[in-house]
Amino acid sequence: MSERSEKGLLVIISGPAGSGKGTVVGKILSSYPQEFCLSVSATTRAPRVGEEHGVHYYFIDKESFEERIEEGRMLEYASYCGNYYGTPAEYVEKKLDEGKNVILEIEVQGALKIKEKLPETVLVMITPPDYATLEARLRGRGTNTEEDILNRLQRAKEELELIGHYDYAVINDDGKAEQAAEQICRICESEKRRVRRQPDFVKRFFS
Repeated sequence: MSERSEKGLLVIISGPAGSGKGTVVGKILSSYPQEFCLSVSATTRAPRVGEEHGVHYYFIDKESFEERIEEGRMLEYASYCGNYYGTPAEYVEKKLDEGKNVILEIEVQGALKIKEKLPETVLVMITPPDYATLEARLRGRGTNTEEDILNRLQRAKEELELIGHYDYAVINDDGKAEQAAEQICRICESEKRRVRRQPDFVKRFFS
């Protein structure tokens, strides 16, 4: 990849269940650890077996989480099943200032909230090649009930109907997560070359 610009990109990667977004993100992070990092979310729920603070989540109490909300220190947040989940702003800002591209792997509603707050955010939607592949992947897991599968398929339809709000769509074909990861890396390279992201270009050129 090309040399980093002074400030990193905030890249949000979304996709319906079965899109393989987690696998794609993993490929990006393992291939380009110097250029990319993953933002760690915060939650008020208790850690599960094997989960580590600062690795899987930042586990904080409800009072501290609500203080962060009031102080504007959460980029986005949501309440689910009695617990808060959200993206701490300080970690993201720190890594962006270091020149890292920060990946947020979050759902569509949270992504749109951040895009509204931070318009320079790059939104990428990962999808399977078609609906039949999506359904086959969900059924192939063998761990979901029929009701759960139908709910996930309906949720996928709702998410994909909002794809017009995203900047890029990347298809993740079966067995080709590495290619999808490379596409996203090229997107980031191109985004960093946008003139509007280099306001001091002329000044640096003549200095």
